Amino acid sequence: MLGVTGYKNKKALKESVGKPLNYVETSMFGKEFKSTGKNTVVGPCAYTNRKFYATVETENGIIKKVT
Repeated sequence: MLGVTGYKNKKALKESVGKPLNYVETSMFGKEFKSTGKNTVVGPCAYTNRKFYATVETENGIIKKVT
C-alpha cells in the first residue's frame, strides 16, 4: 500500500485526475508503485493519519481514475 501526500481527503485526490500522483513507498519489501495500473493508497499520512483509502488507476504516473 502506498501513502499519498498532499491530499487532505479523497475528494482532493479525485480532483487531481490528470496530474502526477504524489506518493510515498511504505513497503519494506520493495517498491509497489505501478506507473501504469492500479495502486491502493492511504492518506493523508500513511504513518500517522489514515483517514481514507482509495484505488488509483495511473498511466505513466498520471492519475486517470480514483475509486
